[in-house]
Amino acid sequence: MTTQELTTKVEAALEEIRPFLQSDGGDISLLSIDDGKIVKVQLQGACVGCSVNQMTLKSGVEMTIKKHAPQIEEVINVVA
Repeated sequence: MTTQELTTKVEAALEEIRPFLQSDGGDISLLSIDDGKIVKVQLQGACVGCSVNQMTLKSGVEMTIKKHAPQIEEVINVVA
């Protein structure tokens, strides 16, 4: 799979989860995909500093990304 194909799959996963984050006043953006297996994202808005954002990241975002791109091993939130 090319880097572009992987990026497209990860973006599709983020689009799937974005409405849930936006309904709580937050959002998410893709920063990078390292070595084709580590996705770096940045939670935004109300998601920043939210006490459940690590749970959201692991159970929601990471699970959705892995559904679209199973080769992804980890999703990391980069704090601004």
